[in-house]
Amino acid sequence: MEGYMTIKQAAEKWDVTPRRIQKLCTDGRIEGAMKFGRDWAIPADAVKPEDKRITTGEYKNWRKKGES
Repeated sequence: MEGYMTIKQAAEKWDVTPRRIQKLCTDGRIEGAMKFGRDWAIPADAVKPEDKRITTGEYKNWRKKGES
């Protein structure tokens, strides 16, 4: 399909795993991604979504903070 890329192509382009791309598509985080049967079609000009995972360590050992 002209103007679209596969999950594998998007994973290579954005340097992430194909499973991560699938999850982003399922969650609706990639603008314009459409599902055809069992495959996803991602627009070739799609922008990589921002990583919203927390990497500051703010929640590390969060259960132990209330104990004194």
